[in-house]
Amino acid sequence: MIQIIILAGVALFLILRLRNVLGTREGFEKPREVPDRNASVANDRTFDVIEGGGVDRDIADIIDPESPAGKALAEMKRVDPDFSVSEFSHGARAAYEMIVMAYENGDLDTLRGFLASEVYEPFASAIGERNRKGYTVEAQFSGIREVKLIDAHFDSATNEADIIMRFVGELTSVVRDSSGEVVEGAPNELKQQRDVWTFSRDMTSDNPNWHLSGTGG
Repeated sequence: MIQIIILAGVALFLILRLRNVLGTREGFEKPREVPDRNASVANDRTFDVIEGGGVDRDIADIIDPESPAGKALAEMKRVDPDFSVSEFSHGARAAYEMIVMAYENGDLDTLRGFLASEVYEPFASAIGERNRKGYTVEAQFSGIREVKLIDAHFDSATNEADIIMRFVGELTSVVRDSSGEVVEGAPNELKQQRDVWTFSRDMTSDNPNWHLSGTGG
């Protein structure tokens, strides 16, 4: 009887220890709608980059990791381990809306914070010309239909990174002259705007912010 009690106590101890170990998770995890008790800890972001080989899902879920762009992204992550491709894509989506609306509204302060100097100057010049003509803009951003990472480059000599994104946004925009007459656009007419933008950053910089360094269509 004593042996049975001892064995039962040991079994209970092991069960509690095993439950504690399996129930332990470290780091931030987004809440799931349906809890998955059998989820592997391999889904944790700390396992995205596998030393010595393996697939980095942070890259592979967005672009072919064996492509030149995929390898460039891997180099960016090597230089800056805090860099996440998926987080960058989400940030680029938000930045696109802010930049487009800042331009429509003539908000130079916001543009100055997001744009490299070579891009800021033509934006500011266009806004200045619009103001000189007495034009006003009525714009409303409706949403983004597409956000896609289409290319990436990394210069190992300068640690300068470039990521090229394609956006398709939807907005209404009406330009009126000083008398209120419409000179461009139409009220309540939803239009699509397609842009190819390049974001750049020194991956060794303490500043985590990227700047819009090139625009295209």
